Amino acid sequence: MPDDESRELTLYVESKKAVTHFYRAGSLAPATAQVGNNPLPTSADTRGGDASSSLGESVFFLSDEHARCVAFTEDLAKRRGYHVKVVDIAKTGRLERLVTERLRGVSQLPALVSPTGLRLEGPAAFTEEAVCELMPTELRSVRAFTYVKVKGGDFDRIREVLVALPQVKELHFLTGDWDIFVVLEFPSAQSRKREVIDFVTDKIRSLPDIVDTSTLVPEYTITKFAI
Repeated sequence: MPDDESRELTLYVESKKAVTHFYRAGSLAPATAQVGNNPLPTSADTRGGDASSSLGESVFFLSDEHARCVAFTEDLAKRRGYHVKVVDIAKTGRLERLVTERLRGVSQLPALVSPTGLRLEGPAAFTEEAVCELMPTELRSVRAFTYVKVKGGDFDRIREVLVALPQVKELHFLTGDWDIFVVLEFPSAQSRKREVIDFVTDKIRSLPDIVDTSTLVPEYTITKFAI
């Protein structure tokens, strides 16, 4: 089972810097300096513009592409029991040597880096399948695997019957001693091996033309597939 340290990924993004100008309230009247009885104009007066003053303040913002990757990754991480540390390299400064080392060779941001060094680069790489690859997690349902041997009969009909069963998630057709490899999934993590075997016996083994089955029920499962 992964420990807490192996469940933290780092997502490197790069925000953009902009200067915004905010209206300063209470500065409606022009400021003046007094020398004797003659007022002297301030710089606002000499510009001949609005008497109000403005403040310039630097702000950072993420592009929509980067923001989408952050939200998407954090949502998947929460569902899979992971934590994502978001690092904005535009704000790190030169003291963050770790950032430089972790991003060596990265050609496009955002970049998601796993504790093992695997990474995704660029917005297009942030698909559900790819992000889940970096976040293997325990399967909360129960999966089982059944080998099926068929003796003659209508293969297409058997396939249709098996696909119609909600617990059947995949069918793989084989050559050799076994004809079909069936992937089963049961929603409750509390399902016991006996319940799985009973299902196979009642719903699969009992079908006409199926002469034998053999079922494996894992004790513990880790998946990279989306859940």
